[in-house]
Amino acid sequence: MVTIPHSLDDNIFDIILPQIEKKQSSVYIDLKNTGFIDPYGMIGLLQIGRSLNSVGVKPFLSPPKSKDVLNYLKRMDFFKFGNSIFTIESHSYSTIRSAGYSDVLLEITGIEKSDDIHAIVDKVMERAHTILTTHLNYNENTIHNFVVALSEVCQNIIEHSQTTGLVGIQKYFFQKVLGKNVVKIAVMDLGIGFKNSLKERFSSLYGKNWTDIKALEQALVHGASRYEDIGRGHGLAAVKRFIEKWNGKLSIRSGTARISIIPSWDTFGKTKQTNLPFFPGTQIGIILPAL
Repeated sequence: MVTIPHSLDDNIFDIILPQIEKKQSSVYIDLKNTGFIDPYGMIGLLQIGRSLNSVGVKPFLSPPKSKDVLNYLKRMDFFKFGNSIFTIESHSYSTIRSAGYSDVLLEITGIEKSDDIHAIVDKVMERAHTILTTHLNYNENTIHNFVVALSEVCQNIIEHSQTTGLVGIQKYFFQKVLGKNVVKIAVMDLGIGFKNSLKERFSSLYGKNWTDIKALEQALVHGASRYEDIGRGHGLAAVKRFIEKWNGKLSIRSGTARISIIPSWDTFGKTKQTNLPFFPGTQIGIILPAL
């Protein structure tokens, strides 16, 4: 049984992956006592389930007992994706009605290689624009630059990762830490990851030292892209500049490493982590505080 603590957010991979054995034939994930889960936690859980599906394991999932958390999972369309990924123990969530449009969130949205990719990205851009305008008080030019960069990050899932991905957004009020609104954004895929994406350009420079953390450093610290063309593939670099300017937080996990931009208000964050449990693809978490 995989035991989940009260809160499930950017700690999800550190909590769940060590509890799953590589050759495990069945996995039971117990969310009964979970009292909080954010977009990163939700999408991370779905991607862990998908990864298990890829090796022939369909995990069992016990949903939270909290009606508020169940309602939130339903509102974010978690079960829309989760029903095909997990064997869900209880169907109590099925009685919860979906709400309509909201200016505080973007439901979990699939980024898929299809004819409507631009429509999907446009939806992400439109909702992100609305949330940032309504709740964070950024000016129009600032918001435009950010959502364009975010859209490129989403499109990179298709172009670079060679798989489908998921994105979700939610506004929260950080009472204890900041006393203001923040927006949390999660974008994840199960693709080839940064190490493989950048290896054609950089692996020969590092040889045996070409690792996940070196790839992340090239991408985030040095602004490198798999493309040599100027102006291509630099959405992540633009997001980094935005995060640094507005004292936000950015974390990128890929393979066995994580690299982060840590704001002044996060006293526990780490800029670099290595030797993490391996997980395929790329997992991006963004937190933007209100002005």
